[in-house]
Amino acid sequence: MAARSIVYRHYQRALAQWPVDVLRPQVSFQDVMRRRIDKQYGPSKTNNPSYDPAKESQDTLATPLKPRTEDEELEQVNVLYSFLENRYSKKYPLSDRLMKPLSDPEHYEKIIKELEEAPNRSWFASLVNRWKGKIRWS
Repeated sequence: MAARSIVYRHYQRALAQWPVDVLRPQVSFQDVMRRRIDKQYGPSKTNNPSYDPAKESQDTLATPLKPRTEDEELEQVNVLYSFLENRYSKKYPLSDRLMKPLSDPEHYEKIIKELEEAPNRSWFASLVNRWKGKIRWS
């Protein structure tokens, strides 16, 4: 049981550091994951010796999930930490040739700018942008 509480604490720590999605604040990855780990490893369940996660998953899900071992869960937590630390973008950096294609060198910069402006845009500005995208003035 001690290993399960370690997994639970690791999940809680990783999710506390997870960034909030500014484009879709109503859909939260942290909330979904917290519900899953609370259901499986919640503090009341890690202290209860009669708790059986396999039985609960079969009761609440249409398709029962195979319970994971502690090692498998720790691997999953490690994946969360790897995303938080940007391990993959550091290990496999994108070249300028990929990020600035010859056909439109500013393409990805425009996308990033658009994503940064989108959460603060008014309803009317969104509507105008939508129409701008449909009408071409060439």
